[in-house]
Amino acid sequence: MDLCKNGYEIYLYADDTKLFSYVKCEEDSFRLQKDTDSVIQWMEMWLIRLNTTKCHAMTYGRGPGICRPTSYSISSAAVEKIESIKDLDVTFDNKVKFDEHINNKIKKAYQTLGIVKRNFIYLTPDSFATLYKTVIRAHLEYAVSVWNPHYQTLIEKLEKVPKRATTLVITIKKLHHEERLKLPTLKYRSIRGDMIELHKIFMLKYDSDITLKTIEKCIQRQYDMRNHRFALQNMISSWNGR
Repeated sequence: MDLCKNGYEIYLYADDTKLFSYVKCEEDSFRLQKDTDSVIQWMEMWLIRLNTTKCHAMTYGRGPGICRPTSYSISSAAVEKIESIKDLDVTFDNKVKFDEHINNKIKKAYQTLGIVKRNFIYLTPDSFATLYKTVIRAHLEYAVSVWNPHYQTLIEKLEKVPKRATTLVITIKKLHHEERLKLPTLKYRSIRGDMIELHKIFMLKYDSDITLKTIEKCIQRQYDMRNHRFALQNMISSWNGR
């Protein structure tokens, strides 16, 4: 049975199912509803139960060009519309600003700092670096390639965390934060991480089918990369020829 008769995409992970499409007009909303009905019919055929209380509808985007969809339903039950949702511990908001996610991450990081402060009376620079990288920075950098902020206010909020964390080291507590911070900034590490992810994508380190589809959708024109063997122009030409 064809789950998505109208060509819309569906993602399955563990017990979660995501059905989505680009809604440009009211007709697109009706087609998405038909695909939803197809998924429900397939589940009923295979005697699979769906928890409708955990089903939600969410629209990404803003501005006059965004079509506000009609209400969706599952087995005649209306699907609740939400403005944010947590997926794999990342909170996605309908404007893709990730401000709610970042604020939650910062709050959790400060709570962790409080635990470290209560349990470690004296911290040397080496022991602090180990704790900071393990329980604080690792938390702040989880899935950062997805929610990496581009608003300056959010960037500054994140950078305040290591500035406050270094005050736990008594020997350097009175120094200026620029002297205390010998570790790379979170912004630098996020940019570095983006570059690593981009390299992995173009070197086809991930699933090749998904990688090629994603790049072909995102890149609208060809760029001159000085004609080296990893040039986007050459890669796109070879993909289109597959």
